[in-house]
Amino acid sequence: MVAENADFRTPYRPSPISSGRVPSAGHGDALSSWLNPTSVLGGALAVTVCAYLAAVFLTGQAQRRADTPLEKAFSHRAFGAGIVAGLVALVGVFVLRADSPRLFHRLSTVGAPLLVVSGLCGLAALLQLRKGSTPVVRTLAAVAITTVVGGWGVAQHPYLLGTHLTIQQASAPTATLWVLIVVSFVAVVLIAPSLLLLYSLQLRRKLG
Repeated sequence: MVAENADFRTPYRPSPISSGRVPSAGHGDALSSWLNPTSVLGGALAVTVCAYLAAVFLTGQAQRRADTPLEKAFSHRAFGAGIVAGLVALVGVFVLRADSPRLFHRLSTVGAPLLVVSGLCGLAALLQLRKGSTPVVRTLAAVAITTVVGGWGVAQHPYLLGTHLTIQQASAPTATLWVLIVVSFVAVVLIAPSLLLLYSLQLRRKLG
């Protein structure tokens, strides 16, 4: 097992970012650093999850427009994409166990509660999708995706790259971080209300 307190200046373990193949000093292998089982898993899961969410939200949009044929078409796509995403996640367990043992260990311990919530919400979303309860499905799908991403983040903590670069070591100076926080807060205050209004008008079909 890789030591949790490995110094980031030591040579990186040749084992993408989460599995430790990207060294903090650069000069990693141009191919194997990015093309490996863990990277392929992450890419496949991202594509299937985005396809699933898109189909779920489009099902709701078709339902609001009372377009039954389109609603059924997107509902079938959402169900299929959800099944595929679940299978990819299941296969990913074995991929991580073989390719990223530390990440697998952390996901199966500290990240496990979030993954369980994600799995239960994902299964419930598929069941509700069959019943045509689109608003509930949207909420369950969003929670499922949010918790699986959160589980990954919890498992990766406190490292940003493998086990050789922590988040604290990679962070910007405190003054810069505070500037970013203030700018982000101002942006939310100025932009969020207009986006919410636009979304609300679109849902109520008030836009031409």
